[in-house]
Amino acid sequence: QWVYNILEKKAEADRIVHENPDPSNGFVLVPDLKWNQNQLDDLYLIALVHRRDIKSLRDLTAEHLPLLRNVLQEGKEAIGKRFGVPGSQLRIYLHYQPSYYHLHVHFTALGYDAPGSSVERAHLLADVIDNLAMDSTYYQKRALTFPLKADEPLFKKFQEAGKV
Repeated sequence: QWVYNILEKKAEADRIVHENPDPSNGFVLVPDLKWNQNQLDDLYLIALVHRRDIKSLRDLTAEHLPLLRNVLQEGKEAIGKRFGVPGSQLRIYLHYQPSYYHLHVHFTALGYDAPGSSVERAHLLADVIDNLAMDSTYYQKRALTFPLKADEPLFKKFQEAGKV
């Protein structure tokens, strides 16, 4: 609900850094709640796409390339304009598994070791775009590894199924 409140401007409208209102290829860029916006060392913003039918990396196909390219390009430009941080100093990625199932993209300062920014969980947006450009169904077919904590419900399901 938090995501939809932001997209519908019922919450945090004053925190929006950038918005592309296109219902198919647009998004809202907001500072992550973990970032206090007082320094750039731990810069952290989230792009929330307007589309509600894309839950995670697994749903993406070549059809979504215009959306993903918008997020990448406009997100970098907006951060550069507002915070003076060039795109070359940003880590831009998606999580798999995500913490919530509405497609969102993380923008963090390159030097910031943000939670979940490690290679096991983070998929760079530029790589995602390239993979989908080569194969439209790349993320439906690809085996994706991801870390799980011992107390996570999904980990328990894997244990019950004898997969761990």
